[in-house]
Amino acid sequence: MIVLGLESSCDETACAVVADGRRVLSSVVASQNELHEEYGGVVPEIASRAHVERLTPVLRAALDQAGVGLEQVEGVAVGHRPGLIGSLLVGVAAGKALSWSLGAPLVGVDHVHAHLYAGLLELGGANRAAAHEAGPRGREGPIDGAPRAAADAGDHTPAGLLPALGLVVSGGHTSMYAVGARDGTFLDMQRLGATIDDAIGEAFDKAGAILGLGFPGGPAVDRLAREAGANDRAVDLPISRLSPTSLDFSFSGLKTSLLYASRGGPGVAEAQRPTLSHERRRDLAASFQRASVAAVVLKLGRALGSLREGGIEPVSLIAGGGVTANSRLRSELKALSVREGLKLVLPPMSLCVDNAAMIAGLGTLMLRSGRRDGLELSPVPTTAC
Repeated sequence: MIVLGLESSCDETACAVVADGRRVLSSVVASQNELHEEYGGVVPEIASRAHVERLTPVLRAALDQAGVGLEQVEGVAVGHRPGLIGSLLVGVAAGKALSWSLGAPLVGVDHVHAHLYAGLLELGGANRAAAHEAGPRGREGPIDGAPRAAADAGDHTPAGLLPALGLVVSGGHTSMYAVGARDGTFLDMQRLGATIDDAIGEAFDKAGAILGLGFPGGPAVDRLAREAGANDRAVDLPISRLSPTSLDFSFSGLKTSLLYASRGGPGVAEAQRPTLSHERRRDLAASFQRASVAAVVLKLGRALGSLREGGIEPVSLIAGGGVTANSRLRSELKALSVREGLKLVLPPMSLCVDNAAMIAGLGTLMLRSGRRDGLELSPVPTTAC
């Protein structure tokens, strides 16, 4: 089954063609970083206008790279929640138009859920970079490429991955899920916890702004924190717990603590603020990265304990979202999987960011399960799922 995916929830205009729910024939993403850099964050109106301008060229590029004509498309999947309402409107309108004109079924896909599917996708050709697993002994390698009939479950999820603990860490979301715990399929996602304020990716971007590293701040913080000599214990920044049993996240306090550590406490006049040397910025970046990642690992440990107490034994940890590109988080997730005897599934770097391949992949599973949406499909800026 060949499915065309569309993604426009924030500031990436993306189209992709995916075969059989797993094989990525093309994935084209047009970023808008240059449009939003001077504002230090995404401006919704600018983002939606850019989607209108870029969607058709991106769609054509995706079809050309896949070597697929529109007449070969058997389904259309579009990210319809959550996101910026203006941005979502562009993608959903395009998805409905394509579905109607092609006579192909349409399905709306939850953007956050789709991030968890990204690690199951297989990139082909010169850009091949399969998702990886790390087993109980820390061995790492591509997901088994055995024939689908032998290797996959009924919903085309690779065998032996469910039930799983899912983690989504991105600029807009920080959430944990029990995946496949009730019916054994990847379409079964039960949210266990989420951020009560900032998402971790937003916190990283704000940290970059505080340290004067530009936009987007997350990759810049990671690069600085990895420099030789960086001391991640230079500042003892807080690791949010909320309560002894909470599975939710909070990053606003960490962000404020970094602000005070870099500029002095509240009430400090600008002329009295300490000068930030490169070495100080480097140490603050490393300290921030250590604390933020430690908070994620802490809550994952709690979630595993909670699931096991309820009689659910996860066999894998599946992570997705832009912050899974962070070097420290990837390293800590691998270490956690080894300690807990879990397989680890991470997306290749190109599929950590918002992309349409994950929308098409998860959308294929939904279409195969009989899910369909009509032309009344509406964008939903928020989700409680």
